[in-house]
Amino acid sequence: MDKKRKITVGVLAHVDAGKTTLCEAMLYLAGKIKNLGRVDHRDSYLDTHRLERERGITIFTKQAVMELPQTVLTLLDTPGHVDFSAETERTLRVLDYAILIISGTDGVQAHTETLWRLLERYEVPALLFITKRDLPGMSERALTEQLRERLFDGCVDFSAPREEWEEAAALCSETAMEEYLETGALSPDTVAGLIRERKLCPCFFGSGLRLEGVDALLTALDSLTREGRYAAEFAAPVFKIGRDGQGGRMSYLKITGGSLRVRSVIAYRGENGERLEEKITQLRVYSGARFETREEVFPGEICAALGLSATFAGQGLGAEPDADSPLLEPVMSYRLLLPADCDARLLYPKLRQLAEEDPQLHLLWNERSREMSVLLMGRVQAEVLCRLVQDRFDVAVTLDTGRVLYRETIADRV
Repeated sequence: MDKKRKITVGVLAHVDAGKTTLCEAMLYLAGKIKNLGRVDHRDSYLDTHRLERERGITIFTKQAVMELPQTVLTLLDTPGHVDFSAETERTLRVLDYAILIISGTDGVQAHTETLWRLLERYEVPALLFITKRDLPGMSERALTEQLRERLFDGCVDFSAPREEWEEAAALCSETAMEEYLETGALSPDTVAGLIRERKLCPCFFGSGLRLEGVDALLTALDSLTREGRYAAEFAAPVFKIGRDGQGGRMSYLKITGGSLRVRSVIAYRGENGERLEEKITQLRVYSGARFETREEVFPGEICAALGLSATFAGQGLGAEPDADSPLLEPVMSYRLLLPADCDARLLYPKLRQLAEEDPQLHLLWNERSREMSVLLMGRVQAEVLCRLVQDRFDVAVTLDTGRVLYRETIADRV
């Protein structure tokens, strides 16, 4: 096993804030990639799906593993568009830390606040990176004040001189303040502890496109993060279901206890409650579109396991409990309109594959009308769904105009 600590970091942002650009810069400066890709050039390392390159947005969570001097860092690039935010929420469960990216020209957006609430709910420590520092109209001081007012009063500008940010960080806890008053400084362990306990949120200003401020962010991730505590008993949360180019079903999971070997037999319950015992046939560790096969994966590592036929996103394997119900839910219902020569009963089992990969899809079948409907977050997700059905099953489905989902609630005390 590698003696370096293993950290999983998710990258979150409002759409068009520069998330994929920052990921490219981090991978480049860490030596993982030799050339910087760009979203507008359709050659970024992590946006590998054809739909992502066509639209210039991240749709599916992607993984890259890179090495820093003290840390093996697994980077998870999550979707930024609000229509795919359920995919982002499923990823939060396996994160040790998060990088929340904010556009320096736009500031805190409504979806930024939603992402912050999700980080609070899942208790994920965060670092902020404010991008587009090279563009006019950005005031670092004004933005820092906005971050403290709208997100968290423990936001501290780590781009400032060390003496300044240490003084501000010392205000985040009484213990840190005592240390600062006694020694005139804060130790790295103290700062790391404040971040881990979510009492301090370091903020970095820079530009992913121009590689400004990215080195400082990488240094912080390497020196101010701490590995999680893992038990000896096998445990692993499943956060995503996917399929490879040959249609092989993959369960993406993070090892949070023990280890997992190829040919291990996993006992678990499927989504319908059936008890299964299935053998792991292959373990893959992905970086972008490529992967390496492994005989064994260890605590802190994320892998794609093949051989499990009925796992579901949010499930806990071994000693890991199942996840709570997600916070984000679909807001629109659409009826699927099929071609005249398409048998809905034959297509329905195929579409269940997509519902496995996105549990918030909520594929519904009406036996009386012989119609299918889906619950989605919005129009962009609807367009992507139609393309996925066309590409994977060669069926040209369309959707109706949709209707907004309403939830009844108690209006007053009775």
